[in-house]
This record gives sequence, structure tokens and C-alpha cells, in this order.
Amino acid sequence: QVQLVESGGGLVQAGGSLRLSCAASGRGFNLYGMGWFRQAPGKEREFVAGISWNGDHTHYADSLKGRFTISRDNIGNTVSLQMNSLKPDDTAVYYCAADTAPLAGWSVGEYEYWGQGTQVTVSS
Repeated sequence: QVQLVESGGGLVQAGGSLRLSCAASGRGFNLYGMGWFRQAPGKEREFVAGISWNGDHTHYADSLKGRFTISRDNIGNTVSLQMNSLKPDDTAVYYCAADTAPLAGWSVGEYEYWGQGTQVTVSS
């Protein structure tokens, strides 16, 4: 069982940056692929970025490549999402999730554990 708690969300102007963090507790974190998803009002939850259990492999939604960077610290049990050049379309609740497989999946259904989410609002 893994518990996930996100932090770092907030209000930022377009063009600005935010860094989200996800603190994990419980057993198995170091063996799990991790991902970030987001959900805007009235839309489905969508994949943002994923990282393998050891951090060697990362992948991103095509539309976000070059602006977002996922990383993890297996000693501190955290996963981070650095978001740069933010746009109003990036406004959403951002969720951290754990895939019990070592390589992070692409879809919501592949992830077993979820955090409660953190709101990111980008103003124009």
C-alpha cells in the first residue's frame, strides 16, 4: 500500500513556472513506476508524464514535451513535476499516481494508487 500526497499547486501567470511534489509513504514506492495526470473541469483525466522505478526512463504527453519534466528521489520518496512556460490550458487538478509495475504506464487504468490532487491555475 502506498499513500501519495501532492503539493506545490497554486496560481501563476501565463509564462510562469511551478514545481509540483508528491510525497510517498508506505511500502513499494522504490519499485513502482510513477506518473502525473491532470483533469480540467468537464474533461477526462489525462496523462501528463511518467517515470520508471529507477528514474532511467521518462515519457510525456506529446503536447507537453519540452515544457514539463518529471523526476524522482527514491531516497526521499518523492516524485516531482517541473512545469515551465505555463499556459491557461494547463489549468487543472494535477494528480500523482503509482503504477505497481516498474515502468510507468500511459493510461489511468494502469495506476493503482492516487493522491488527492493539487490545483494549478494559470491566468492569462
